[in-house]
Amino acid sequence: MHHLLTLEHMPRAMLEHLLVRAQDLAADAEGGVARRHVLAGKAVCTLFFEPSTRTRSSFSLAAQRLGADLLNFDASTASTTKGEADLDTLKTLEAMGVHAFVVRHKRDGAVAELAAAANPGTVLLNAGDGRSNHPTQGLLDMLTLRQAKGEDFAKLRIVIVGDVKHSRVARSDLHALRALGCGEIRVCGPAALLPEDGTLDGCVVSHDFDAAIEGVDAAMMLRLQRERMAEGLVASLEDYHRDFGLDAARLRRAAPEAIVMHPGPMNRGIEITDEVADGPQSRVLRQVANGVAVRMAVLEALLG
Repeated sequence: MHHLLTLEHMPRAMLEHLLVRAQDLAADAEGGVARRHVLAGKAVCTLFFEPSTRTRSSFSLAAQRLGADLLNFDASTASTTKGEADLDTLKTLEAMGVHAFVVRHKRDGAVAELAAAANPGTVLLNAGDGRSNHPTQGLLDMLTLRQAKGEDFAKLRIVIVGDVKHSRVARSDLHALRALGCGEIRVCGPAALLPEDGTLDGCVVSHDFDAAIEGVDAAMMLRLQRERMAEGLVASLEDYHRDFGLDAARLRRAAPEAIVMHPGPMNRGIEITDEVADGPQSRVLRQVANGVAVRMAVLEALLG
């Protein structure tokens, strides 16, 4: 790997290597100085053109845990507000000696375009572009599944629920689940929020959540991305919660040891209830913790 732009077509061996390495780094991800030498002297910039809490914070911590010099770029207070092109911003920071850029952008394909124009030694990591890709979220979700259910994904039944159409997380999760040989991938949501572009090829598609969750080993809930959708795709938030929200009664239809996941931020009372989000089967905070370890593993692989 020279960049990490997508999980699509990533070889299974490479994906599994990153997951194993992330697990090895889990203790260091929680703190300490044992790995501070790995990226000493390397400069990493979080170049975010969209707001973020979890992804930006965990990438920042990951870079610092590995000893990198960290530069946080805030588009809302930078020269981009004066009309500077994204590529000019990248080139300006390259000229200052930045070695790696962690980029989040609202436009599909924007990170790949920057990677194509970057200097030969510069590394680009996609922290989410449009509705296309969020590869490190896909990796941390797979690590969370692996910790809870073991290495053999062939025996797993997974359901992804909600606004798949606008979700870069769902697309990266689907890429990873296919690569790891997941036994059955179910996708459930309103017809208006499911893509029709081949994204769901090979999945069992349903609009009946009660049926889709039956016997699954994990329910991966998605945020209802109202900022990306046209009005009218959901009749009402109350109707959405009734039909596609996860509560304790609906969770009982899943396998007894099923886990619940959500990439955050959660719209409580819409996609998921408090009793499930904070309950014993929730792995939401484990996903957050795994994000630092996964991003350490990726930074190490690309820059170390």
